[in-house]
Amino acid sequence: MTEKNLDDTTITSTSPDLCTGDVEPHGFDAAATKKLLRKLDWHLIPFMSLIYLLCFLDRTNIGNARLDHLEKDLNLKGIQYNDCLAILFPFYIAAEIPSNIMMKRTRPSIWLTFIMFFWSLAMICQGFVKNYSGLMATRVFLGLFEGGLFPGVNYYISQWYVRHECGFRMALFFSAATLAGAFGGILARGIAEMNGVGGIAAWAWIFILEGILSILVSMVAYWCIYDYPATAQFLTTKERTEVQRRLQQDHGHLSNDFDMKYVYQALKDWKIYIFMLICMAGFCPIYSFALFLPTIIKNMGYTSNQAQLMSVPPYVCACVFTIGASWYADRVRKRGIFLLGFQLIGIAGFSLLAASSKPGVQYAGTVLAAIGIYPQIPLGMAWNSGNIGGSLKRGTGIAMQVMGGNCGGIVASYVYLSRDGPRFVTGHSILIGVVR
Repeated sequence: MTEKNLDDTTITSTSPDLCTGDVEPHGFDAAATKKLLRKLDWHLIPFMSLIYLLCFLDRTNIGNARLDHLEKDLNLKGIQYNDCLAILFPFYIAAEIPSNIMMKRTRPSIWLTFIMFFWSLAMICQGFVKNYSGLMATRVFLGLFEGGLFPGVNYYISQWYVRHECGFRMALFFSAATLAGAFGGILARGIAEMNGVGGIAAWAWIFILEGILSILVSMVAYWCIYDYPATAQFLTTKERTEVQRRLQQDHGHLSNDFDMKYVYQALKDWKIYIFMLICMAGFCPIYSFALFLPTIIKNMGYTSNQAQLMSVPPYVCACVFTIGASWYADRVRKRGIFLLGFQLIGIAGFSLLAASSKPGVQYAGTVLAAIGIYPQIPLGMAWNSGNIGGSLKRGTGIAMQVMGGNCGGIVASYVYLSRDGPRFVTGHSILIGVVR
């Protein structure tokens, strides 16, 4: 039986709740639901993707800056460059659970704007450092403020979409990381022409200009981030009610209250620790790839400028497969089989890099490696978030999963050492083992 509401949206009655015997509130039909989801997508996902693109760009552009003489100008010796990569991650990890609790305690529009402004400021400061200790200090603050974004946005998405819809949206958001890699190479190539302008080296301009871009976006973020369905002004009253009804139906009678007992429940849930290990095995090759790809390509025999531009295609391919795989996984409501398939592709890519000295074969290996490793993260995040209870426990569990992933970032900082160049066979072999 159907009826019309005041704004002519067709709705249908759903089946009775077998547990309580009550009739559930009326829900939208398939066409109206599809229209509602499109509306949510257009208002939520583009801006979330933009800020994550800028976040990942700010975190990994040091790999592009390295080709413009960063190590020489800062007089970095031995593994000091690797130390500067690794120092970000302990502080990034430490910030994740407190950040998700703060976002629940305050509001997404306030908290995400706050952390974005300060990581952007740290990024700009990184362009003015003069030595190893200065670079280490700015990387500490970069990690401290960036740490809340990835788990925060994954939690945020789970507050708007039912479980089988989250994977595709998380993939759209995470695909910004692949675009960051692509844009990073293009931007670095252009910014290289500014070497010496104002007495500032090209590597420093990379940090300064990309930090300024992020801080400008942070200044409008408060007005572009919608907090929760109940207060979303872009939705009609009927639409707000429907979004909340769908979430309630999907999550059952799980609590959304702010109570620390739900944090402790997440900390004691052994299944979340398994997902932490899966995420660590996914993020380790991703960070290795993002931080060292320009160097790997340059060591194939290309110039610095060529290497910056040639780092773009692997990320573009990764973006397509990340979105496509998660869309299909949501449709069939399976994730484990997709994770296994992409692991095999990633192993094939790193095997080509390790086994061959031919630039063409090695470059094909970078493309396969990118396709294999990037889709694993949104697949794993959606799998985990769909199996956790109320909103605070879910927020904590997602933060724990990303903490595990970023432990992989510490390892990734030391996978490719200068002494193992130009082939980096040891590094490629380590990543084959990690992906397996």
